[in-house]
Formats: sequence, structure tokens, C-alpha cells
Amino acid sequence: MNTDVEMLERWRAGEKGAGEALFGRHFAEVFRFFDGKVGTRAEDLTQQTFLECTRSRARFRGESSFRTYLFGIAWNELRQHLRRESKDRNVDVEVSSLDDLCALTTSPSSRLDRAQRADRIRRALARLPVSQQVLLEYHYWHELDAAALAEIFEATAGTIRVRLLRARAALREQMARMSPSTTSAGPSTRALHG
Repeated sequence: MNTDVEMLERWRAGEKGAGEALFGRHFAEVFRFFDGKVGTRAEDLTQQTFLECTRSRARFRGESSFRTYLFGIAWNELRQHLRRESKDRNVDVEVSSLDDLCALTTSPSSRLDRAQRADRIRRALARLPVSQQVLLEYHYWHELDAAALAEIFEATAGTIRVRLLRARAALREQMARMSPSTTSAGPSTRALHG
């Protein structure tokens, strides 16, 4: 099986099928990243991420994995989307949660739809600042290590480890605040308590 970098090089050389295969490998993960945050807009933002990857494929220098590069693009697309949807009302993903931003950007029916699909961890994650939520999801669900996260978030690996500790503590606090009746469903958070 060809590596992502080999597929990228073949794509850069003009082999369209290599680019399609590369996107096929990562589409589900990128879609899942957006689906938990923007619901019905997930497909659009996933496509936008891959379109931006197509435009910028010559900029990938191989200093990280292609997957890390792709998630960096997805993170930028999410931030741009949130700013557009909130009409640039000084969106700060370091302090605003998705619940806060959704109150500015979505209709009551779409918020209800998102709430119905959310499980215990997603509800708790949604109460965190977006940067903490994305950091935890990239680390646990997409298995990105501190070095890859450092590149995406433009920080040192040591800083990322500290941010992960703080994000896990914030998530535990949010889950503790949720009443037992609203948290009975959902996956275990054992992995997040490390």
C-alpha cells in the first residue's frame, strides 16, 4: 500500500487517481471532525477542506504527516466558517464554546437537531472552548500526537501537553456538572482521564 506522501507525489505529478485515492483515505475522518460541530454543514466544509488541500498541495513540504497537514486545513476552515456565520462578531475560539457560537449562528430547529444527535461526551465537549474541543478530538479520536498537534496549533509540544491536561480537566468538570439523567448515554471517558 502506498503511503500518503507517495500518493501526494503521484498526484503532484499529474496522476488524478492518486489524489482521489488520497482523499478517499481521509474523507471519513475529516467529515466526522466537522459533523460533531456544524451538523448539516459538515459535508460542505469537508469538501472545502479538500478543495483547499488541492489548491495548496504544492505547499506541503513533508515536515509532518499528510494527515496532520489536512487536519490543519480543517481547523482553519472551521475557524473561518465560525467567523463567517457569526458575521465576524469577534469570534474567539480560545474562549467561545460551540454552544455559544451556535446561539449566534443557527436556527432553533437546527440547534434542536444537533442536540438530539449529541451523546454525553459531545455535549460536554460542546461546553468547552473550541480550541480545547478540537485539541481533544484530534488527540483522542484522530490519534494525533503532541508533535502533530504542535504544528497544527502553532505551539511547542510541551505547550500542547499542558493544553491537553487543562482540556481534559475542563472536560471532566463539564461532565461533572451535567446531571446523571442527561449523561446516562454515551461512550466511556476513561481514555480522557489520562
